[in-house]
Amino acid sequence: MDDDPINNLINKRLLGKVEVAKNIVEFLEGEEALAELNDIDPTQPILIFLDINMPVLNGWEFLEKYKEQHPERIDKIVILSSSIDYLDRLKAQSYSSVSGFLEKPLTLEKIRAQLEKYA
Repeated sequence: MDDDPINNLINKRLLGKVEVAKNIVEFLEGEEALAELNDIDPTQPILIFLDINMPVLNGWEFLEKYKEQHPERIDKIVILSSSIDYLDRLKAQSYSSVSGFLEKPLTLEKIRAQLEKYA
């Protein structure tokens, strides 16, 4: 999830190359993603790439709402951000649903390294 449609397109193509999932869906706003989660079986884990800096609902606000609205879900959320602030990394670690923090841009190598954590 990124507010930049070009980043979303590039990331979707990269994820498609590693065949990470049958269905890759991108969102420009966090509210849309939260609503979509209502329609997905909570026992089916999802890998979410989340940008911190987004309009309307930023990544931190998304994580708070996610925690409130979907406490039963077992998804893996990877923060994908241009932020190099160490405090952002520490804050990300305070969320049990966050399983990684990657700096933009996303690359095939970063995707593979992240996926190895779940194998």
